[in-house]
Amino acid sequence: MQIKRILILGSGGREHVLAKTYAKNKNVEKIFVAPGNGLVDFKNKKICSLQMVNVNDLDAVLNVCKKYDIDLVDVAQDESLANGFVERLRAKKIQTFGPTKNAAEIEWNKEWARNFMKKYKLPTPLFKSFSDTKTAIKYVNKLSEQALFIKASGLALGKGAIYAKDKQETIRAINTMGKFGKSGKTFLIEKCMIGEELSLFALCDGKNYVIVGAAQDHKNIYNNDRGPNTGGMGCVSPCNIITAKIMKEVRENILNPFMKGMVKENRPYEGMLYLGGMLTKTGVKIVEFNARWGDPEAEVILPSIKTDYLKIVKAVRMKNINKLKINLDNKVRISVAGCSRGYPDNYSLVKGKEIFGLQKAIMLPNITIFGAGIIRKGKRFFVNGGRIFHLVASGKDVIEARRFAYQAMSTIYIEDNNLHYRTDIGHRDMQRFYKK
Repeated sequence: MQIKRILILGSGGREHVLAKTYAKNKNVEKIFVAPGNGLVDFKNKKICSLQMVNVNDLDAVLNVCKKYDIDLVDVAQDESLANGFVERLRAKKIQTFGPTKNAAEIEWNKEWARNFMKKYKLPTPLFKSFSDTKTAIKYVNKLSEQALFIKASGLALGKGAIYAKDKQETIRAINTMGKFGKSGKTFLIEKCMIGEELSLFALCDGKNYVIVGAAQDHKNIYNNDRGPNTGGMGCVSPCNIITAKIMKEVRENILNPFMKGMVKENRPYEGMLYLGGMLTKTGVKIVEFNARWGDPEAEVILPSIKTDYLKIVKAVRMKNINKLKINLDNKVRISVAGCSRGYPDNYSLVKGKEIFGLQKAIMLPNITIFGAGIIRKGKRFFVNGGRIFHLVASGKDVIEARRFAYQAMSTIYIEDNNLHYRTDIGHRDMQRFYKK
């Protein structure tokens, strides 16, 4: 069956770049993004944003599939995966791309994920899970003074992991788990790993996998990796910390046992697998697994893939991804997230503010801008979320890509000086570039 009309579930930069990537295929007639955002279909007649669709409502998604004669649904969003949309849509004879609910539990249930890693001897930090604060605080008081991470077990928009440098901060973090609602009813206390984070992406067909890219995300809100965690403030790809030796280690110690373990658990993994890792002195340890493309990593990796992406998706679904050669370009890309001042906490006063200079930045060479928390009224753009857009620059090396990125960012302004972004994205790769 030829795939001509595709529906992508989600509203961020990840879904925007997926739409642009699918649109490169000449046989694809139309890509719908639900709910999308105000930039996803800007000056692109092949892409349509369905902003009134609730992607957590299966009936609404089914109505879209029927109305627009959808051939394939790419379930790119974590909540939709956790709600079992992949298998529920397949039950209605609709083709989908993404892992099943059981397979995606590797992301939406951190307690289950850590126990899975422990069972199959995947490299993971020491951890313990709790479902009540009193028991957790009692446990912490028995520990020596040390840095820990407190993590909500459920989905929390990338903000459910809290770093605590001592017991006082740990207890404070434990007492905030309630703000995550159902996601924070069970939470984990993990030993803090020291090293550099990396993000690695593999397309899996249930048995085989192919690594398609890697990046280094910058999760903290402020420069020098300070402040609370966010969904991601920007990233660089490829990341020059990831060597052939590290790739070999990841395959042998993490991805191979992961794939075999999921088969043994009767949860064969099919779709995009995102490994959040930590490169420590004793090797790569697992920070987390996600069951979809990362955001902002998708924005810097997908444009580097020269092979037709729909062909790749079909190879995954046909369970022969290992037979397909995936070609990448040799460019370095840097993504910078443009955010509302106040994000990731209270940015309500920024919603509705006008964004200026966006169209000028879009026209600059080597620049692509992917929408997120943004709406469009005519030819004007307005803030509608915490992370508003992701500006991506490409260059021959990290120096050039970084220069293009920040030159473009300097042209964008939000009413009343409400644009916030990090000015040090790619700083580690810059240092390694000059020291090599």
